[in-house]
Amino acid sequence: MAEISRDTLVWMYERMRLIRTFEDRVAGLFAEGLLPGFVHLYAGEEAIAVGCCAHLTDHDYITSTHRGHGHCIAKGVDVKAMMAELFGKVTGSCKGKGGSMHIADVDKGMLGANGIVGAGGPLACGAALRNKVLHTDGVALCFFGDGASEQGTMHEAMNLAGIWKLPVVFVCENNLFAESTPWFYHCSAKDIASRGAAYSMPGLMVDGCDAFAVYEAAGEAIARARRGDGPTLIEARAFRYYGHFQGDAILYQTEEDKAQYRARDPIDQFRSRLLARSLVTAAELDAIDVQAGMLVEDAVRFAQESPYPLPEDVLTDVYVAYA
Repeated sequence: MAEISRDTLVWMYERMRLIRTFEDRVAGLFAEGLLPGFVHLYAGEEAIAVGCCAHLTDHDYITSTHRGHGHCIAKGVDVKAMMAELFGKVTGSCKGKGGSMHIADVDKGMLGANGIVGAGGPLACGAALRNKVLHTDGVALCFFGDGASEQGTMHEAMNLAGIWKLPVVFVCENNLFAESTPWFYHCSAKDIASRGAAYSMPGLMVDGCDAFAVYEAAGEAIARARRGDGPTLIEARAFRYYGHFQGDAILYQTEEDKAQYRARDPIDQFRSRLLARSLVTAAELDAIDVQAGMLVEDAVRFAQESPYPLPEDVLTDVYVAYA
């Protein structure tokens, strides 16, 4: 922790708390029937997105998943625009046309949440190739789940990144279940990280509930990519607090598993370690908690007061490829 500046530590806590507050509020809004479509919530995995994105700038890129709210917030996407997008309003980050699974903000380097499992790998390789061709020091970071690790697109992407030594980091967020299938049932390897060897890249296992462990592993991998030394695969294990989607009965998680991971809550752990070392005060962290609540409530008001797209807007922002 001595190598992390106080400003970065405060930023990490603020981002994690904002993600949790946003997701808990969205869970309530969806239960009230106020949000159209599906939502897949990120609560419990905050340390992964924040620990990785703490090393990135707006000139670096990330690709996301159907569970992308946490990635968006960690990358700096405005929560008001995100909330408006969830409500399907014209002030949303994608003008109300994408919804939860397609939030994007290219100006922030957020290339989009993605409803197609495993689709982020090739996109991240494309962004990384762009950086390599233009001789920038930018990197691309691909978040994907344990279920996506079995998709051919991810293996193709990692193989390509290994061949071309692309400045890309693959971050597998192993939340233990691919929808309802345990990771050890669908994965033939002893762990997902070990697959890095097949593609000539380091494969690292990290505790996804420990923001400091993620920060260290991601920092090394991102620095390696910036130096031109090629890609890295990181497997971060955590536990999602909500179902695969809102409405999921979660019959596949045992009460023992839930209690075990709740006892290792990533935000609580981070807060305790900061306070134990007198790096910040409890009053400062409490103020951040309050501010997160205010930001989310302001985002809800903004979304509710914003207009819906006009019917004719269905014909805008549409791209057609002609043969």
